[in-house]
Amino acid sequence: MLKGNLIRIAVVDDDEDDFFIIRDFIRDIEGANLVVEWINNYKTAIDKINTAAYQVYFVDYRLGNETGLDLLKEVAPMQLDQPIILLTGKGNKTIDIQAMQSGATDYLVKSDLTTEKLERCIRYALDRTASRTELLERETKYRNLFKGSKDAVFIADRNLLFTECNEAATALIGVSNEELLDHSLFEFIVKAAEKERLKELLKEEKDFSDAEIELCNRNGEIRLCLVSISFQRNGHPQHLIHGIIHDVTNIKKAELANLQAQKLAANERLIRILAHEIRNPLNNINLAVEQLQVPGDNLEKQKYLIDIVQRNSGRINKIITELLDLTRPLELKFEKHTLQEILDESLSLATDRITLQKVRVQKNYPATPVEIQADKSKLIIAFTNLVINAIEAMEIDKGELAVSISASPNGYSVSIQDNGKGIPEEYLPKVFEPFFTSKKNGTGLGLAACYSIIESHKGNIHVESKVNTGSNFIVNFSR
Repeated sequence: MLKGNLIRIAVVDDDEDDFFIIRDFIRDIEGANLVVEWINNYKTAIDKINTAAYQVYFVDYRLGNETGLDLLKEVAPMQLDQPIILLTGKGNKTIDIQAMQSGATDYLVKSDLTTEKLERCIRYALDRTASRTELLERETKYRNLFKGSKDAVFIADRNLLFTECNEAATALIGVSNEELLDHSLFEFIVKAAEKERLKELLKEEKDFSDAEIELCNRNGEIRLCLVSISFQRNGHPQHLIHGIIHDVTNIKKAELANLQAQKLAANERLIRILAHEIRNPLNNINLAVEQLQVPGDNLEKQKYLIDIVQRNSGRINKIITELLDLTRPLELKFEKHTLQEILDESLSLATDRITLQKVRVQKNYPATPVEIQADKSKLIIAFTNLVINAIEAMEIDKGELAVSISASPNGYSVSIQDNGKGIPEEYLPKVFEPFFTSKKNGTGLGLAACYSIIESHKGNIHVESKVNTGSNFIVNFSR
């Protein structure tokens, strides 16, 4: 450690003779590249230490009106990397303890100094300083990683009771750092089965990665997450664990949207083929009906049969038109409109059904207008469809419909929530697919059309539902 690079050493002492003695001892160290200089007063020593002029300081206990302990206390806030070694004329255990508590690297008695002791002291001081500097650099690096990580990073005990968390963790769960430290991760996990599975993994005391959990934060938002745990195995008495929670909610939504888009594309191709194949024979039916509409026997029965054919062929034709409309790119005319206005008109179109079903409607709108760029007529179709679906899912005279608008830093959300029969969990991934319906006479095209319209407005839609409790269709628009 003492060979090679030049090492500058300062002796802070108001006695020049003592300086010469110490300097000569240091100069006798073999193979070392050392420069020893004298500082004879307290103020100059403080200035030199403040500018990191030397790599090692030997400081005498007596410095005129001040002491070496005074110097150590004054430079402590500077958080120095350079070691300071306190020197005294006589050994004193109390001073020794005070010196080490004040930040001295070592404590030596002048009368006991030798070249060997000084060489060992300098080497030890520089080695210790280098190790401490490396440790601090590592701590700073990992502390910055801990604080700056976009993933939630935490330290907890074996019951997942938080002991330390970064800002991403507090943002994910929606509470302050101080409050979060009084809680366990288990308190925010939604599903009982996931809690039990996590407890079993913890009992095994083996590191694991990417365990899927659903978290409910303090704002009531459900976040889909992957949690990874590693166990601290250095004999720490508290048996701490380190954890990372990766929020994949947006990734999952993007995957579902992509999957939905692929399904829609495949369905569109199928729809066009079906429409073409069905329309040809349908045209033949219509032509035949026209030919039948001539005077003859049993005209009443003939008219009855013709009505049946016409009515059903008309219905088939309407379905085909709806199918083809679903596959065509929407021609949109974007203008600035308020969401309040669009939702009010959608509710107005459903007034008759609301009245017949005796549904109680609650509107929760912001006081200020929420403006978006939209094709008003198309969005009214989408929201009216959602409102009618909600009405049809509720019992007569028991229905409660809540229509809400909320704002966030990233955009706006519309919620259409009912207290109806709800949607079974296994059906939720399919509700926006063409032809999927749980209604007896439904075509399964309404929600698919909603999805297409909202997607064309660069929005997204998803549903939260529980059987016998109700459903909540949430539409998000970016700013």
